[in-house]
Amino acid sequence: MQILPLLLLVLPLIGFLLLGTYQMSIPKSLAGVLASLTVFGNLIISAILFFALASGTSIIKVEIFDWIRFAEMSIPCELVVDRLTALMLLIINGVGLLIHIYSIGYMKTDKGATRFFAYLNLFVFFMHILVLSANYLMLFIGWEGVGLSSYLLIGFWYGNHANNDAAKKAFIINRIGDLGLIMAMILLYTHFQTLNISEIASKASMLESGNPLVLAITICLFIGATGKSAQLPLFTWLPDAMAGPTPVSALIHAATMVTAGIYLIARSSVLFVLSPITLNIILIVGTTTAILAGLIAIFQTDIKKILAYSTVSQLGFMFMAVGMSAFDGAMFHLFTHAFFKALLFLAAGSVIHALSDEQDIRNMGGLKSKIPVTFALFVIGTIAISGIPPFAGFFSKELILGAAFHHSLTMGLLATGVSLLTTLYMFRLLFVVFFKPASVAVQANHHIHESPASMTIPMSVLAILSVIAGFINIPTLFSETQLFQDYLQPVFTQSSQLTEHHLLVKNATEEWLVLILPLVIIFGLVLLSYRRFVNEKPLNTNTGVFKIMADKFYIDELYDLLIVRPISFVSTFFREVVDQKIINEFINGIGNTTLVVSKYLRLIQTGNAGFYLLIMVFSIIALLFFNIIL
Repeated sequence: MQILPLLLLVLPLIGFLLLGTYQMSIPKSLAGVLASLTVFGNLIISAILFFALASGTSIIKVEIFDWIRFAEMSIPCELVVDRLTALMLLIINGVGLLIHIYSIGYMKTDKGATRFFAYLNLFVFFMHILVLSANYLMLFIGWEGVGLSSYLLIGFWYGNHANNDAAKKAFIINRIGDLGLIMAMILLYTHFQTLNISEIASKASMLESGNPLVLAITICLFIGATGKSAQLPLFTWLPDAMAGPTPVSALIHAATMVTAGIYLIARSSVLFVLSPITLNIILIVGTTTAILAGLIAIFQTDIKKILAYSTVSQLGFMFMAVGMSAFDGAMFHLFTHAFFKALLFLAAGSVIHALSDEQDIRNMGGLKSKIPVTFALFVIGTIAISGIPPFAGFFSKELILGAAFHHSLTMGLLATGVSLLTTLYMFRLLFVVFFKPASVAVQANHHIHESPASMTIPMSVLAILSVIAGFINIPTLFSETQLFQDYLQPVFTQSSQLTEHHLLVKNATEEWLVLILPLVIIFGLVLLSYRRFVNEKPLNTNTGVFKIMADKFYIDELYDLLIVRPISFVSTFFREVVDQKIINEFINGIGNTTLVVSKYLRLIQTGNAGFYLLIMVFSIIALLFFNIIL
């Protein structure tokens, strides 16, 4: 067991080094196989660790070497595997393997496919460092590493300048959040004299609720999570990140990297339950993000950006659960979301692949008979994310809705509203792409074809998981055993002892309402969406509030007005005025003065020895005269 966590790091690192070093000589098809094999090996190891911990094995710790030792500071390079880590490992490697296999077909004709698979392995390596780390400093290394990998993958097609801009935007905005994580580590070490996560949790549990230091630490940690998990006000990078290849969108921006913020807060749950103010801030930010992103998604026309805003909204939904101390509810939705959102992204990639890189849904329609396998899989993903039973999203959403109604009626209604927004934008997407009459572009395209087996098989596996994954945590009305919550109970036991919150609603009547009422409204919305969008009645986005939502609430324009333009103006002023006209002129003035003075001084250099002797005599006389006067 001690060697297995090390192998989780070694295998993808070997894959990256091998593919990166020999990318010009390794065939594209072989590169995909090699990269997939490393992740397959990690999946086997992850399954072994998962079931070992489920059967009673204690937490596995592996100290690799003594990393930093200075005075009283000691920070080892140490790995730890508990039940939360094991769950994340299954998600990373399970979904990651399917996306690697899918990429073999998707990137088949791309000249840089070998480099692409090298980057994917690099991302998997850093993601493992993030979730396996025993201390916050090592976690930060993985945190920064997945940011680097994301930058490389978003800008993979660097020949397009827009892709480079999207990669830079993601990298820069994430640095804002990373600053918060750095500040949190400084505060943690200053107070606890350690960065070990379990030691901090143990010491923090003895502090009183509302401690100002814990408030500062948790706010800084939340700022870090806000950047990585694309919450207000740092969410604008995620939709632009769709510039990368579709498998990148599925792996990094749907299933793993963007959930790192949720993982960070869940890992630090003992600190967060000690700060009710921070939890309320998380609840407000998560709710606002979920609603705004859901409204924006309804009016988008790019198939991948609709799914991107869906991801932002679903992450906001998870943060709502975290803000209500429902950590296991947030992790359960993270777990199910990884399957159906990866499925939806890959199915969208299959649509784009069939339509020769077309992404505008207005140029689609009538595809259900042309690509029937993709259509069937997209339907499964749509039903799952909409929370319709018995698919996975129903069970994870029910857990969060139960916590929301237990928190307050207002939060229950808001959480229900977010869930209903999901239904509206997803069924709009489904009906416009597959059901409405074929567009002129589709009618003229005689090369529409179903994706190869290397793409449809991974999607089919994700579809199966999207159907069955929810049954590991059946609502309390139907079963007293919740396997998912029971599995994570040891991780959050210390947190639950610090709060009186429970995920159960007050009585069975309320729970029936939580189950049935959203479903009734969902079916109504599905019918309304079908009648409107299949009959080609597009949303009017030219005037009023619809235009505001279609233009994404002008958040990017607001950033441009308040941040980009002022900084650009100040930078231009310092370059053109301070640097060019003041500093440069001053330096050039010194140089020009030296040239003028030297021009005349050089005239006294005549080359006549008698003249030099005469000057020397006069100089001696002047010095003697000067000394006599003084």
